[in-house]
Amino acid sequence: MESVHSIIETAGSAAVLEPGDCAPDDIEEPGAPSERRMLAVPAPLHGQRLDKALAQLVPEFSRNYLQQLIAQGCAQVNGSTAARPAHKLRAGDRLAIELKPTPVSQAFVPQAMDLAVVYEDEHILIIDKPAGLVVHPAPGHWSGTLLNGLLARDGQAAQLPRAGIVHRLDKDTSGLMVVARTRGAMDALVRRIAARAVHREYLAIAHRRWSGPAVREVDAPIGRDPRQRLRMAAIASGRAPAKPAQTRVELLANGADQDLCLVRCLLGTGRTHQIRVHMAYIGHPLASDPLYGGAPLTGLPRQALHARRLAFAHPVTQAPLAFESPPPADLQAAMNSFLGGRSTLGNCSDALPDAALGLWMSS
Repeated sequence: MESVHSIIETAGSAAVLEPGDCAPDDIEEPGAPSERRMLAVPAPLHGQRLDKALAQLVPEFSRNYLQQLIAQGCAQVNGSTAARPAHKLRAGDRLAIELKPTPVSQAFVPQAMDLAVVYEDEHILIIDKPAGLVVHPAPGHWSGTLLNGLLARDGQAAQLPRAGIVHRLDKDTSGLMVVARTRGAMDALVRRIAARAVHREYLAIAHRRWSGPAVREVDAPIGRDPRQRLRMAAIASGRAPAKPAQTRVELLANGADQDLCLVRCLLGTGRTHQIRVHMAYIGHPLASDPLYGGAPLTGLPRQALHARRLAFAHPVTQAPLAFESPPPADLQAAMNSFLGGRSTLGNCSDALPDAALGLWMSS
């Protein structure tokens, strides 16, 4: 049986499309040449809906866009036009779909770049992402992303959805990310992130001196801000669509002579802008984060957030792995300034207790 990779028949001079993932609102380019793809349904997709299967077989297009194509009669199953995205497939079914390139799909091209690789084996990469690097192509950033760099660095990346990216950091957040190099590792990492079995720890500088308990558990659903669609917000129950979100925030130090605090944030979930939203929600917006109410901090042109620690069980060998990234120069300088020369990390250098480490790794 054929693998999930497609046999491509190109009509006209359509550009070669590189595998990847895309935004949920692809827009077809006017006058773009069509491309017809012939695919075989592999055994793992037996019983899947047509739209869900196509989203895996043609990963550079979003499921939403593929549903539109199905509705337009652009998809066939075993030679017959498929009328419904919910059509159930069988292993071995022959699919044909006519595609038109979108700005997103054409963004998935290899682009060589220097990547700070902390760890690498045949299954995973650990990347220390600098602030300013966009993780995934999106409007305004169709090239020069981490995904483009991964496609250029590793030939295997083109065979994986999103080039193996299993979680993201905001453009101006620095720090550690894990990237899969095989489909088995990718699926295992996705499951573990969903099960909260990947430890992700961040350093943040926030406005206002901390008061009250040194540890705070923030449990506030996050959704699109109904008043400003370009940002997220903590949403009261029933007010608007939102997903559960939990963040543990621990005080590390208050500013010596500035109205700031240094905190450690541990993710329970991984929602868009989660730490930035939750810190603003509890009255401590991140420094230099104007989108969520943070005022500029001298010498720090981006939000004061760094993914400092990443720990998990290896997705294939199950060996415990833990990685740390020191604060980059801009964040370290800001910490030195507002802490007045005191220890910059305090108890942040302490690892999780062995019992806690074992608990989340076994979950």
